[in-house]
Amino acid sequence: MTISKRMYKIVFFLLTVFFFTGKVHSQKYFTKTGSVHFLSEAPLEKIEASNNNAYVVIDAASGQIEWSVLIKGFKFAKALMQQHFNENYMDSDQYPKANYKGTIDKGINLSKDGTYDVKTSGNITIHGVTKPLSASGRIVIKNGKVNASSSFNLTIADYNINVPKVVRDNIAKTVKVTVNAELQPLK
Repeated sequence: MTISKRMYKIVFFLLTVFFFTGKVHSQKYFTKTGSVHFLSEAPLEKIEASNNNAYVVIDAASGQIEWSVLIKGFKFAKALMQQHFNENYMDSDQYPKANYKGTIDKGINLSKDGTYDVKTSGNITIHGVTKPLSASGRIVIKNGKVNASSSFNLTIADYNINVPKVVRDNIAKTVKVTVNAELQPLK
């Protein structure tokens, strides 16, 4: 039994797609336990919260980086702060998550140990508002583990987050956000 030229081309095409799909797939790194922390440091009050359930993906082949976090997942020191954050400021039922989609400015071999200072450019969506965001970060690769981190400042008013006058002095106009993630190869 012989394989026709057409059948040979189809098999070759499928093997090529399978090979390249597997190769690209192996260059993606992922976690669902990334950390997003924010800090509002106003003269009258320091407000901070963390969420350790951020989804983070880095695609080494394309340089794409994405992270997403559920707003209700942020934990505060005081339960009342958490309730006010979700109900009065972030409207968490209407806008359940924040996310960032961007591109790393330079190619990095995530299978090779090293420390890389990078910049990303993309868009961040919070409270239903999407804005461009460029941020500096660091990627550290050691023994097959990829650690990515970044810090940047966001202006609350840019995302249509209304702060009542009665507590306006308690909340900083600009909030510092820090993202940290230890990623593993996506299998």
